[in-house]
Amino acid sequence: MTYDHESNLISVEIAKGKIDHVLEVGNFLIHVNKSNTPLLIEILDGGKFVAQMQKLSKKEILKTIPVQTSTAASVR
Repeated sequence: MTYDHESNLISVEIAKGKIDHVLEVGNFLIHVNKSNTPLLIEILDGGKFVAQMQKLSKKEILKTIPVQTSTAASVR
């Protein structure tokens, strides 16, 4: 994850690959390949995003993000 103070942009590289196009979702730019697999996520107005995240407690964040559990262990 990187933050560019000059452009106020947070960048998070998800995977390597060739970017084909960009999807814009609110303040998020999602760079995807031809298969629409996300490769890079950019957060516009990054300073504001970080400030909002710092106000949330870990408990509040976990309530809003669904936790994925692995079913592989139960299959064995």
